[in-house]
Amino acid sequence: MEVKLHTARTLVGRLRGAAAVHDGAATAVAIAEVRHISKNDPDIRAALADAGAVPFLAAQLTAPSAASEDAAAALLNISISAREQLMSTPGLLDALMAALRAEEYCAAHHAAATVYSLLCVEANRPVIGARRPLLAALVSLLRAAPNTRATKDALKALFAVALYPPNRATLVGLGAVQALFALIMTDGRTGIMEDATAVVAQVAGCAESLDAFMRMSGLRILVDLVEQGGASTPRTRENAAAALLNLVVAGGERAVAEVIAVGGAEEAVRELAEDVMASARGKAKAESLLRALECGGVRRREHRLADFLNGLVQSDPYISSPASASTHG
Repeated sequence: MEVKLHTARTLVGRLRGAAAVHDGAATAVAIAEVRHISKNDPDIRAALADAGAVPFLAAQLTAPSAASEDAAAALLNISISAREQLMSTPGLLDALMAALRAEEYCAAHHAAATVYSLLCVEANRPVIGARRPLLAALVSLLRAAPNTRATKDALKALFAVALYPPNRATLVGLGAVQALFALIMTDGRTGIMEDATAVVAQVAGCAESLDAFMRMSGLRILVDLVEQGGASTPRTRENAAAALLNLVVAGGERAVAEVIAVGGAEEAVRELAEDVMASARGKAKAESLLRALECGGVRRREHRLADFLNGLVQSDPYISSPASASTHG
């Protein structure tokens, strides 16, 4: 470790020296070396953070330069082993927001992946969720959908943001529902569909989602995905059922009535509940949702539906997560 600490200090010293004399070329070379070594040597990442690399790397994101992509990738690599150091660096979240909004999409997708990496720590979710401009930048990147990698990184970050329930209403207010359904309707790539519907399922778990879903014909879209053959993969189908279930749990009787009003909703959910090929997760979601719809449909004693919905858990381990962050070379 002493050798790694010495190497880290030497690299950061070079970076500091180049920055002090405003030598852009030397700065770019030093940052590229930090990116390379932080990708290939996991043991040096914390040492680089301790040596002070993070502020210098973050500075490259606030003023786009030739080194911005390397700096963003290096921050991602370091974050995997030194999340606390990144979160405690003043201006780090602002720098990531700047990278997300930059025209350099390679830097943007590294920044989105770094945000996701930081969100893997539960305590960071309310802190990052309080940064509306940062969340807005993630939603904007989703709308831009520059390439598969950037889109998937933005989806992973938004999924992790939505794991903290108070953040869901914020995402709705920032237009995440519209961006997600637009992506679902226009992007047929399997991985994108699976991750987008996973985010939709999480965002659905707040009272503010129902109106936003209805404005996008979201209930119809989700029911179509739940129908046999409506989704390209079982996971997408199950995520759609999870979204409808979270929607009725959060939205109560009105949400149940709106789902019932969608033609074929109960039949589609029943098919999933009875599908012997469906996973335990999918069948559990469908069975709970079907009971909620049946309670609302027969309009028996008014408290029956409310009691049933109160007994369901909104946040549930059966909702699948996008893949974990990885280093970006």
